[in-house]
Amino acid sequence: MSSVKLKVEQIAKYFGPTKVLQDLDLTVQKGELLTLLGSSGSGKTTLLQIISGLTEPTSGRLLIDGKDETWTPVHQRDIGVVFQNYALFPHLTIEENVAFPLRMRKLPGAEVARKVKNALGMVELGHVAQRFPRALSGGQQQRVALARCLVYQPGIILMDEPLGALDRQLRETMQMEIRRIHRESGATIIFVTHDQEEALALSDRICLMNEGRIVQIDTPQAIYEQPRSTFVAEFIGLSNILNGHVQGNQLVTRQGTFALPHSAFTTGQASLVIRPEHIRLSRAGTALLEGEICERIYAGSETRLVVALTDGARFIVRSTGMSGDKIGDFVSLGWDVQHSLLLSA
Repeated sequence: MSSVKLKVEQIAKYFGPTKVLQDLDLTVQKGELLTLLGSSGSGKTTLLQIISGLTEPTSGRLLIDGKDETWTPVHQRDIGVVFQNYALFPHLTIEENVAFPLRMRKLPGAEVARKVKNALGMVELGHVAQRFPRALSGGQQQRVALARCLVYQPGIILMDEPLGALDRQLRETMQMEIRRIHRESGATIIFVTHDQEEALALSDRICLMNEGRIVQIDTPQAIYEQPRSTFVAEFIGLSNILNGHVQGNQLVTRQGTFALPHSAFTTGQASLVIRPEHIRLSRAGTALLEGEICERIYAGSETRLVVALTDGARFIVRSTGMSGDKIGDFVSLGWDVQHSLLLSA
């Protein structure tokens, strides 16, 4: 039996003369939590709408469990959707909201009651079954919306920026809840977000999109540590980038000449990427680059320093200790060459 749940084959979409999806290919495994990540206009929401059936592709095919579902009406697809605005019925209790899709399918009352109890138990909201949505917090309402989707066990669950309206602390709590529910239910989830930290925290794999194209699909660790382009490196986390050209085993830049990692194979124009956590600070005159600290940001578990180099470029340094460095201090920056990554320009 195939482990593939969803397959997108050469899907393209035009709105008028504008091509918003560029012949995409994508495979989602059964039980996977895949995140579609990208900025506004990247095409992630359009792709989600094509998968759900709310939008038709201009060309290409969509296969679910090996069956061509490209033109299947939305109500006939084995897909559930969780929206950002919850979409709960205010005049129905929580129990009635969760039961709604089952009653629409005309399931027997005893089966409805059992499934609703199980779904509310999974999102840990059995104690609010008789309350109305207005009595619940935003996070609780979002969990009800998820329970309403889980209750009829759709083959695929689509989540369209479901945490966007929540504050940071509640959003992080809900991320952990979604991971737990995914793990316990074994559901196949496609999650859309523009927040790269959310994608890193939630995903089995991340599908990063830009201008209607998929630029990289990988695990969170791989996409962070091994970005395939400077676009990916800058979109996923913070990066320091030196641009220049390769000469032998060195990169020649306007800031100086720097050794390359042993795995480097690029020739010609290239970029050297160093993550902020891999930068070492020392007193001026003892390392690879020199500059002046122009910004110091304390963020609890870390301190982030912005260093203005002598040529005007900015480097970001992340320190997890109590940094005594102050704005105006002159410092040198260094790094282990194997913690850098060379990418083609």
